[in-house]
Amino acid sequence: MKKLYLLGMALTVLFTLAACAGQKEAGNGDGAASGLAEGGEGPTLVYGSNDYTRINPAMDEHGEINILLFDGLTAHNGKNEVVPGLAKEWEFEESSCTYTFYLREGIKWHDGEDFTAEDVKFTIEAIMDPHNGSENSPNYEDVEEITVIDAHTISFRLAAPNVAFLDYMSIAALPAHLLEGKDMQEADFFRHPVGTGPYRMESWEEGQAITLVRNEGYFKGEPGIERIVFKIVPDDNVKALQMQSGELDLALLTPKDAQAFAGREGYSCYHMKTSDYRGILFNFNNAYWRENRDLIPAVCYALDREAILEAVLLGEGEAAYGPLQRNIYNNEEVEKYSYSPKKAKEILEEAGCLAGADGFYERKGEKVGFTLSVGAGDQVRLDMAQAAAQQLREVGIDCQVEIPMQVDWGGQMAYLIGWGSPFDADDHTYKVFGTGKGANYSGYSNELVDSSLTQARQTLDPAVRAKAYDKFQEELAKAPAFAFLCYVDANYVAKDGIKGISQDTVMGHHGVGIFWNITEWTME
Repeated sequence: MKKLYLLGMALTVLFTLAACAGQKEAGNGDGAASGLAEGGEGPTLVYGSNDYTRINPAMDEHGEINILLFDGLTAHNGKNEVVPGLAKEWEFEESSCTYTFYLREGIKWHDGEDFTAEDVKFTIEAIMDPHNGSENSPNYEDVEEITVIDAHTISFRLAAPNVAFLDYMSIAALPAHLLEGKDMQEADFFRHPVGTGPYRMESWEEGQAITLVRNEGYFKGEPGIERIVFKIVPDDNVKALQMQSGELDLALLTPKDAQAFAGREGYSCYHMKTSDYRGILFNFNNAYWRENRDLIPAVCYALDREAILEAVLLGEGEAAYGPLQRNIYNNEEVEKYSYSPKKAKEILEEAGCLAGADGFYERKGEKVGFTLSVGAGDQVRLDMAQAAAQQLREVGIDCQVEIPMQVDWGGQMAYLIGWGSPFDADDHTYKVFGTGKGANYSGYSNELVDSSLTQARQTLDPAVRAKAYDKFQEELAKAPAFAFLCYVDANYVAKDGIKGISQDTVMGHHGVGIFWNITEWTME
């Protein structure tokens, strides 16, 4: 057997970080949010969060709160490298394509029950079950057999190699004793989650706040912050106001709002690089794009990404041309669709489109254009969409922006999408662009893209992977699923009293990742 990682350390490291003196009482007259938790046992951190309808890491792709409540068999360090989590070590047998994980002993769920290999088996099987509809299921589709060897040993036999498998085993483990036989989409558990993580659920006031209290027996060490309150502030503008008033201790702000705190006494600003990009998703389930797919390159050429980057993000990010720009397998030679209104008009006219009296092109008697949907509350996405729509109108494409009450993945024409992973290149490519995969919300299908992504995930040879990802990016550029816009850097603002935030870590989608080392944080 080939050893991939062997951790030569004690199974459990317990330590206590003493809370620093000088905390303000929560809810005091000056509006400060931070301070000693009720009863004075330790500090409370108030984080400005978007709303949650459920906390379900098995079914849903991302969520900042997940890493506080749950652990996976593996984890990621500050360099986004795979390190042990609930598993202390693992082995890989190449001949049978089998991973064997050796779990830490003595781990308890927040309700006091023992964590065992049966919980891991239950979790992965639940994700793989097509009836559960998990967008994470493509990550485990190669798993042919899961064997519980004993309470602390489990093996996974794969049908084919998957280079990203260890990354994917960082998925949160769920307790079988609380979820067996339950609906994995609707179970009440996902409003009252029980994990093994550094914090456990204390309360959930719908639409108001989710309060977590530290897990004093956490195997990586007891956190120094007693409570973390996820205060629900879904509107970006309100979040900035509450950060300024002292109601929040930490928040991810827009670049414009974060600038107001730069150099301001009492605050620290963290400008962090991310793998998080934005783009216009074309919905190929909608008849419009099935009939007008050849006009998508015109949309791509009509977009001035640098102008959007400067106007909306104040230059804090990068103009986007593909999904792997901040990954080692990026192909810099692909078609970037650099801003060219002339090329956009040429494509439209070569396709038989004629300019109407109102300046918009028409095709077969119908105006060329589409409605771009944007999720509510995200000011950056809305600003990007409005800027892009204006640029498209300037070349004769009638683009209008709407904020629907609910996202209609099957019916909408286009959506201001966001994706991006700081981990293995397979993440956020195979399941996003692969035909019929769990996170392919555009209905995109391209045989050459599929074959390239499959080859890339199944080879251990970096050179072969590089060629496969080059091909994937070339084919995606030839027949775009998205019109890429910008990579969005993360701008966190925190009270000065918070210590331990790691600024050098590359953040993921929605800037997720800030709490990766929460056990090392303290508050003064």
